Amino acid sequence: MSLSSNYYCNLLKICCQAGNHAQAKKLHCHIIKTLTSPETFLLNNIITTYGRLGNLRYARHVFDQMPHPTLFSWNAILSVYSKSGYLSDMQEIFDRMPRRDGVSWNSFISGHASCGLLAEAVKFYSLMLTDGTANLNRITFSTMFVLCSSQRCVNLGRQLHGHIVKFGFESYVFVGSPLVDMYSKAGLILDAKRVFNSMPERNVVMYNTLITGLLRCGLIEDSECLFSKMPEKDSISWTTMITGLTQNGSGSKALDKFREMILEGLSMDQYTFGSVLTACGGLFALEEGKQVHAYIIRTELIDNIFVGSALVDMYCKCRSIKAAEGVFKRMSCKNVVSWTAMLVGYGQNGYSEEAVRVFCDMQRKGVEPDDFTLGSVISSCANLASLEEGAQFHGQALASGLISFITVSNALVTLYGKCGSIEDSHRLFNEMNIRDEVSWTALVSGYAQFGKAYETIDLFERMLAHGLKPDGVTFIGVLSACSRAGLVDKGHQYFESMVKEHGITPIMDHYTCIIDLLSRAGRLEEAKRFINEMPFHPDAIGWATLLSSCRLHRNIEIGKWAAESLLELEPQNPASYILLSSIYAAKGKWNEVANLRRGMRDKGVRKEPGCSWIKYKSRVHIFSADDQSSPFSDQIYAKLEKLNCKMIEEGYEPDMSSVLHDVEESEKKKMLNYHSEKLAIAFGLIFLPAGVPIRVVKNLRVCGDCHNATKYISKITKREILVRDAVRYHLFKDGTCSCGDFW
Repeated sequence: MSLSSNYYCNLLKICCQAGNHAQAKKLHCHIIKTLTSPETFLLNNIITTYGRLGNLRYARHVFDQMPHPTLFSWNAILSVYSKSGYLSDMQEIFDRMPRRDGVSWNSFISGHASCGLLAEAVKFYSLMLTDGTANLNRITFSTMFVLCSSQRCVNLGRQLHGHIVKFGFESYVFVGSPLVDMYSKAGLILDAKRVFNSMPERNVVMYNTLITGLLRCGLIEDSECLFSKMPEKDSISWTTMITGLTQNGSGSKALDKFREMILEGLSMDQYTFGSVLTACGGLFALEEGKQVHAYIIRTELIDNIFVGSALVDMYCKCRSIKAAEGVFKRMSCKNVVSWTAMLVGYGQNGYSEEAVRVFCDMQRKGVEPDDFTLGSVISSCANLASLEEGAQFHGQALASGLISFITVSNALVTLYGKCGSIEDSHRLFNEMNIRDEVSWTALVSGYAQFGKAYETIDLFERMLAHGLKPDGVTFIGVLSACSRAGLVDKGHQYFESMVKEHGITPIMDHYTCIIDLLSRAGRLEEAKRFINEMPFHPDAIGWATLLSSCRLHRNIEIGKWAAESLLELEPQNPASYILLSSIYAAKGKWNEVANLRRGMRDKGVRKEPGCSWIKYKSRVHIFSADDQSSPFSDQIYAKLEKLNCKMIEEGYEPDMSSVLHDVEESEKKKMLNYHSEKLAIAFGLIFLPAGVPIRVVKNLRVCGDCHNATKYISKITKREILVRDAVRYHLFKDGTCSCGDFW
C-alpha cells in the first residue's frame, strides 16, 4: 500500500467518525483528480466510508467501477447492504460473488438477522454449514445467539449450543457471552450459570452479562456476590449493578453502589446518571438527588438530553416542581422524553392545567407526541374533569393513529368515566381491540364513581371470567360499589377474596371501604369492632367516613369516639367539628354545637369554604355560598327564586339538618337556597342552550338538601345535570340521581 493511499484512508476515517458526508465527497473528488489508478485497498475504504455515511448509491457506484474487485471488495459492498437492511441488493451481490468466505456468510446471515427474519437466517446458516465448516467463526455464533435472544427462540439456541461444542467453540469468550445472555433473557438462569462456570477464561464482558441476567431475574444477592468476585470491573459493571438494583426496587443499594463508584474514580455515562436519578426519584430522596445533580454539573453530561430528562423526572417524583421547571427550562435541546417527563410531573403533582399547557407548548415547538405523552395529557384532562379539551385530544388520537395504543385508549376510557360520560367510556372500551387489566379497572372505577353499583359488580365479575387479574385499585372500585348498594356480605366476600385468592395486601383505602360499607348500612358497632381489629389505625378519611355515617344515623356515642380520634390524628382538621356539630344539631343540642364552634375558633381551625364551578365559553365561573360577586348575580338569584317556588309545588321540602345554626326556620331555608352548587346550576340553566348537559364541579361533598333539590330541578327543567363532588359523580335526570339513595 502506497503512502498516498494510506494518507487518504486516514482522512476517510476522520470523515466517517465526524459523520461529514460532504467532506467525504470532496475527498473522493480529490482522489479521482490526483490518482489515475487508485489502489483496490483505497477503493475498498471509499466503499466502506460511503456505506457508514448512509450513501449506498455512491458506495455501489465505486464498487461497479472497480477494475479488479477482490474478495474484500465484494465483502465490503455486501456488508454495506447487510447493515442497511437492503436485503434484495444484498442477495444480488451474494449470488454474483465468485467465491465466498466466513465474512461473506456472516454478513449475509447478519443482514437477515438484523431484520428479525429468523427462518431465513437459520436457512442460510444451514447452507453455510453445507458450504464447509471452515467458514464458521465466533461472529457466526454471536450473530445467531443475539437473534435467538431477540426472537425468544430457546430451542434453536440449544441446538446452536450443541454446535458450539461439536465444532470446538465452547472456550471462546466472545461466543460464551451471547450464549449466557440468551439463556438469562429466556429466564433459564441456571443454564446461564452453567455456561459461565464452564468457561476456562472469563472477561469483564462475560461477568457483566451474567450480572445483568441475574438482576433481570431478581437475584440481587447472587448478582452482588458475583460482582464482588470480579477480578476487574469497568464502568459498565458498576452501571449494570446500579441499573439492576434500581429496577428491582433496591434504590438504597443503588445509591450505595453509586457512592462506591465515585470513590473508585471511574467515569460515568448517561446511563449511570439516569439509573441513579431514577433510584433517587423512587426513594423520594431529594437531597441525594440534588447531590447527584451537583456532580453532573461538574461533568460534560450537564447538557445531555437523556440526563436532563432524568433530572426533570427525579425532581418531579420528589415533588420539587420548581427545581424540575428550572432544569427543563435550561435544557438547550429537548425531545419527546424531556417534554413528557415535565408533563407527567405536573400531572402527578396536581398541576393538571400546567400539564395541558406543556403539551400545547410541545406541539408548538414541532415535537410530535408519542402514545405515552398523549395518554398522560388525556389523564390530566380527566383530573380536571375537562371534557371539552379531552375530546379534542381524543380527536388528535384518532387523526394520528395513536388511538391504537392501549395507553391512549385506557386514558380515554378513564377520561370519559371521570367526566361523567360513562356511556362514552363504555363505548370506547367495547371498541378496543386489546384490553388489559388497566382497561377493565378504568371502566370498573368509572362505574363505581358514578354510583352504578350493580353495573360495577357485573363488570368486575366479567373481568374475572376473562382470566384477568384485578389489582388493588380494581378492588377499591368494587368495594365502594358494594358500599353504595348496601351489599355488606358481598363486600366482605370480595375483601376476603382480595387477600386469599388474589394475594393483595389491603392498604388503607381498602379498609376505609369496609368502614364505609358497614357504617353506611347502620352497622356502626361492627364498624367499630372492625377498626379495633385493623393492623393499623384509620387515617383521617377513615375516621371522617365513620363520623359521617354517625351523623346520618344520629349515633352520638360512636360519633364522639370517631371525632376524638380524628382530632387526635389531625387537630386542625375541621371535619371532626363539622360532622359532630351536625350530630348535635340533629338532636337539638345547640349548646354542644356552640361549644364546638368556640373550640374551632380558639384553636384557629377553619372550615374549608365550599365552592362550585362551571365552564362556559372556555371560561370557568366559580361560586361560593351566598355569592354576590358574579356580574350575573341578579339573574341567578331570580332564577333560583322561581325554581324554589316550582320545587315546593312539586313536593320539595328543605333538609334543615344541613344547617348548623340555631335560627328561625325561614332563615334556615334562605341559607339552604343559595349553596354554591345551586348558584352554579342556575348559571348553567340561564346560559347553556337547551339539550346541553349542565356540568358542575364542587370541592366538597354535595349536602343532602342540594342532592334532593337538584333532583327536583332536573325534573322541572327537563335538563341533565352532572355534579362532580369530592367523592363521586351524580347524574340528575328526570327527578332521579344515578347514585340512587346511597349518595
